[in-house]
Amino acid sequence: MKLTNTIKIAFKNLIKNKMRSVLTSLGVIIGVGSVIVMVAVGTGSQQKIKNQIASLGSNLLIISQNRERTGGVFLSGDTNRLTLDDAENIKKYAPSVRWASPFIQNGAQVIADGQNWNTSVYGVSPDFINIRDWEISDGSFFTEADNRVKKKVAVLGKTVADQLFPGQDPIGMTIRVRNVPFRVLGVLAAKGKNSFGMDQDDLVMAPAATVMTRLSGSRFIRSIYVSAWSEKLMSTCETEIKEAMRISHKLKPGQGDDFTIGTQDEIIQMATSTAVTLTLLLGAIAGVSLLVGGIGIMNIMLVSVTERTREIGLRMAVGARGKDILMQFLIEALVLSIVGGLLGIILAVIISLGLNIFTSINAIINVGIIILSFLFSGSVGVFFGFFPARKAARLDPIDALKYE
Repeated sequence: MKLTNTIKIAFKNLIKNKMRSVLTSLGVIIGVGSVIVMVAVGTGSQQKIKNQIASLGSNLLIISQNRERTGGVFLSGDTNRLTLDDAENIKKYAPSVRWASPFIQNGAQVIADGQNWNTSVYGVSPDFINIRDWEISDGSFFTEADNRVKKKVAVLGKTVADQLFPGQDPIGMTIRVRNVPFRVLGVLAAKGKNSFGMDQDDLVMAPAATVMTRLSGSRFIRSIYVSAWSEKLMSTCETEIKEAMRISHKLKPGQGDDFTIGTQDEIIQMATSTAVTLTLLLGAIAGVSLLVGGIGIMNIMLVSVTERTREIGLRMAVGARGKDILMQFLIEALVLSIVGGLLGIILAVIISLGLNIFTSINAIINVGIIILSFLFSGSVGVFFGFFPARKAARLDPIDALKYE
């Protein structure tokens, strides 16, 4: 028999049993669709994390407290030794550093003009807005001199300005943070929500020294944000910062660092590692459903072989060879899996678009995963269709003709 005739016969048998064909393909449709959607959601989550970290600033390094673990638990005796002097020493001894700013964060209730608002208060230096690519929409930012003399001045995020001074110009007005008065110097340009839906404009910035003495009551800072002159200098910058910090903390040769330096790539890698693992897990679970769909194809094809035993015997009696029968049933299984794969891809695209439009989930469809899922669905059809096809091809024509 010609291959074209075999294909025509296979398609006729599938069309003749439309409902059975649809139900048989359903497992493959769900399997392929699940794999693509799960991976799309996982990829979207990874991209969201990368965008969030990238928004922190360019050529970024973050110096923080070194916290050691024992048995997966942070040691309770760890102490923070980061100070404002460390930030100054980094700028002094690290030529590759363009900007460096201490960073302190406190939650506080801010009161002004009969209004109050709960927000975050950042203690920073003037370099911070350059590191974070922030702009001033109104007024001005505080200076390094304001930081040195611990001046009680502040710059408001757009959300805080709108909440405390609706319809008013906040420049020159006074706000109270934990009963400490701060004069408003400026308002930051709106940034909107980040990729996680958090309002980036809901904050107040003040000189780090002022926040430490007036609000936090501590002489230690949370971290130091640093920006290198260029991406090529990141490695050199990290080495220089390490040397500067060891000098600042008077660490002797052989003595371990009491700080950690995190680069943007390291932060992204750490943050996305969980998302990558979750994506692989979800993809594996969805892949199981695709295998279940393949088992469904095999079961239905076995039933089909039993129902069509007399037909197979008749075809063999008039000259059909075993390989013709084998090819016919393999083509039927392959068509079921390929059609199921195509429908699964369409379903996955529709679901992914729906998630992007109607929810906050960011689903990024990967063309490579679509191609891989489609090829895998075809392989599933051939693999699970081979046993029923071989069983049909091995039937004895005489016994098949006698089959009731």
